[in-house]
Amino acid sequence: MAALRILWGQRLRRDRWQLAIWVLGIGALALFSATAIHQTYGEDSSRAEILQVAIATPAILMLRGLARGAGIGAFTFFQIFSFLALLAGMMSTFLAVRHSRAEEETGSAELIASTPAGRLTPAVATLIHGTAANVLVALAVFAGFTAAGLDPAGARVAGAAVGAVGLAFLGVGLLVAQLMGTSRGANGFSAALVVLAYILRGIGDATGTPDAGGTVMTAGPASWFSPIGWGQQTFAFTGDRWWPLLLPLALAAVSLGAAWALLERRDSGASVWGALPGRATARPGLNSPFTLAVRLQAGSIVGWSLGGLATGLLTGSLAGAIANADLASSNVTAALRAMLQSQGVSLTQLLVSVLFSIAGILAAACGLQAILRLRQEEAAGTAELLLAAPVSRIRWLAGYLVLGTASVVLVLFLTGLGAWASLTGSGDTSMDGWAVWETAAAQLPAALIYLAVPALVFVLWPAATIPVGWALLAAGVVTGIFGGMVGMDQSIRDLSPFTHTPVPNGSTTDWSGAWWMLAIAVLAAVVAVTGMRRRETGTA
Repeated sequence: MAALRILWGQRLRRDRWQLAIWVLGIGALALFSATAIHQTYGEDSSRAEILQVAIATPAILMLRGLARGAGIGAFTFFQIFSFLALLAGMMSTFLAVRHSRAEEETGSAELIASTPAGRLTPAVATLIHGTAANVLVALAVFAGFTAAGLDPAGARVAGAAVGAVGLAFLGVGLLVAQLMGTSRGANGFSAALVVLAYILRGIGDATGTPDAGGTVMTAGPASWFSPIGWGQQTFAFTGDRWWPLLLPLALAAVSLGAAWALLERRDSGASVWGALPGRATARPGLNSPFTLAVRLQAGSIVGWSLGGLATGLLTGSLAGAIANADLASSNVTAALRAMLQSQGVSLTQLLVSVLFSIAGILAAACGLQAILRLRQEEAAGTAELLLAAPVSRIRWLAGYLVLGTASVVLVLFLTGLGAWASLTGSGDTSMDGWAVWETAAAQLPAALIYLAVPALVFVLWPAATIPVGWALLAAGVVTGIFGGMVGMDQSIRDLSPFTHTPVPNGSTTDWSGAWWMLAIAVLAAVVAVTGMRRRETGTA
């Protein structure tokens, strides 16, 4: 018991600032979104109109949630719950991997295992730590919604739903940490599962069945394959159902049981999906720092690229489902289609722009990881070994910048290829192939910002590269993609590169934002490469 208390205290001390940011940030987002919705959509009639448009535009449902009526509480739950659950899932998976696989990589887990604490006590401490974090998140969401004047009973259900989704992904993160051989791989795979849950929830919401009034939606089957979709089924503020929370809790229990069984049987530092035995000598292709970077980053690039391809392939199936939906004959949908057509935009184009905004985030994360790998190599001391050879610091950094750029282009190319192939296969002619590729290219400048600016941070403030890099991406997603739904001021939203991503609309498309972002990315990369000439390398 003493060892468990000490290990939990160590985790609390190590994560005190990170957890404070996660918990307070999620609670503040719940408060601000509820307050903004009350100020912007104070009347039931205005909220009903928004819901009718959202249900008639399934692309909106992909990003928002499941409509369950025009009440202020239900409308707030529809607007923000899925994103709160996404954040809770990310927090939980990162926490799980940080205190399991990452500690095995550094060797600290083996040192702790040699003490009376053994190998299982640290896992119990991580479980308690993660559970406490999600309880705090649930309380923060409840406090935020209640402070905004929403019904406390519904706020309790909403907070519990967010916490339950977080617990489900805590178990998933601990299980993935047993499967993967590196913390980088475990983090990437776990995060991909969280995003997959968000996308499945979106597909279920977009392909559901609306009621006659156009303000209530019954989720489609895909939503039932997502822990975030399970949380939505609580119908907070309308039905206040508690039984759907048994599903994420059951997933957490099953994942934890599997993780525990694997932990008892495998050696410290080993993994279920272990690396294959290496060659005695390197291949001729590994004779430059760039090809070495490609080899080190290949796994994560493939993962993000497959995510982009899957996102693109969703387009055709979703477009067909939307075209054949029952709401196609409603007056709201007919009016919306007429309005979009007058602007030269179809529902399919709107759907593609939403899906490609998700692909833009995937591409940005892929490019960012190239720079984070630089910092990891430097902190581990392997960069000094590489630079002891006839390799300059500028060449080393430039190689990763080129690799990051190529990986961003690859993710967006595969997304465009998947969208083009799926739309062609579905027979949808409302959007031509050139417009698909334009939409993919429009995401490129924003994604390159998250490659070049973190590279500049790496040169100027190496120790802050990883936290600042992820913080910049998270802030850009929150303000640029979701800022509108929480009522953020436009001046704040304009700070996000995603806000300035062009939406191709034939000859009337405004590409000025893309050119400005591309210029900023090029300038940041040039300054970073120039500054690298004078920067010393080190592990601090």
